[in-house]
Amino acid sequence: MPLFLRSPLFIVLALWAAGLGGAAQFAKIVVIFPELQSHYGETGAASGYLVSLISFVGMGLGLVAGVIAIQIGLRRLLLSGLWLGALISAWQATLPGFEAMLVSRFVEGLSHLAIVVAAPTLIAQSSAKRHQGAALTLWGTFFGVAFAAVALFAPTLIGSQGLGALARVHALYMAGFAILLTIVLPRPENTGASAWPSIGDIARRHVSVYSSPFIAAPALGWLFYTLTYVSLLAILPPMLDPAQRTYVTAAMPLASIASSLTIGTWLLRYMSSVSVILAGFGLAILVAIALIVLGASPGLVIALFACLGLVQGASFAAVPELNPGLPERALANGGLAQMGNIGNGLGTPAALAILTLGNGLGLPLFLVFSYGAAIVLHLYLARRRNLTPQG
Repeated sequence: MPLFLRSPLFIVLALWAAGLGGAAQFAKIVVIFPELQSHYGETGAASGYLVSLISFVGMGLGLVAGVIAIQIGLRRLLLSGLWLGALISAWQATLPGFEAMLVSRFVEGLSHLAIVVAAPTLIAQSSAKRHQGAALTLWGTFFGVAFAAVALFAPTLIGSQGLGALARVHALYMAGFAILLTIVLPRPENTGASAWPSIGDIARRHVSVYSSPFIAAPALGWLFYTLTYVSLLAILPPMLDPAQRTYVTAAMPLASIASSLTIGTWLLRYMSSVSVILAGFGLAILVAIALIVLGASPGLVIALFACLGLVQGASFAAVPELNPGLPERALANGGLAQMGNIGNGLGTPAALAILTLGNGLGLPLFLVFSYGAAIVLHLYLARRRNLTPQG
């Protein structure tokens, strides 16, 4: 095997690319959602479950995936997730009945969860300590990059090959990276299987994880990030001049990716991950206040997402920085997945409910409250870490 295939850089890039496939499990439905609604006919509000069912799994089982990763190994969990994702997409390409498609989306949530827990943990494990911040900042872009890529080529693909073509391409992509990572990921030493945890053990593990200021910190801050990120993507563009909506809709996630990869990566060389997270939330509060004073404008909206980009990359970088042990990292990434899905699930309904009040101050104040709560929580957890060093 060529040596470059075993290089840490190649492995990190391959894991990130596999993560794009995980993010595309959302994008492949969201981008062609109107076409799917037309295909399945009068399904009403139930059609929304084509998008959200995949998140329900993560809401309940995010931390369980971290426990499973410890039990069976990160490599096996990731490869299982990729192969399951490939099989589900191949089935979805046949455009089964609506109820069967919903079932497939629920099962696909298991695949997605395995990928987003195992891949970033393996990225941190594969990177030298001095490169972990940059590597995990790259990982933090996987959602935005996948959505942009799918949005670019999906219309042409389904226009020429039919509605099921996007799922077929996704199945091949997932299978291809499952094969590649089977080859390049080193096999861990067999340390012997321990007993599987009981339901009571898992419940106790939830309590211990979310009471740990080290393991829980990235996830609990991430909750407030995800509470607003997706909802802002949906809500802010219609508040602007129609002539600017398309440009702003594309620019918002790109601004967060750009700031994460440039300013965020640079700051992580000189500051702790938590300090960068606090800076991102603090700057976002200033922009939210500007929205109250000046009203929504393209510049402020894009600036808000640039600030959130600092939170994006640094939250993933905080996992190995706060947790040197591999089991703790797996649990922390499971917590990130769980809190992220809860935030995504609750954020948009909450923001829409605030907008129905008819007060223009509601949404910016919601942002100030969310980001302020994240700052207070991170400062509290940092104080606890100083009083009880991890041992």
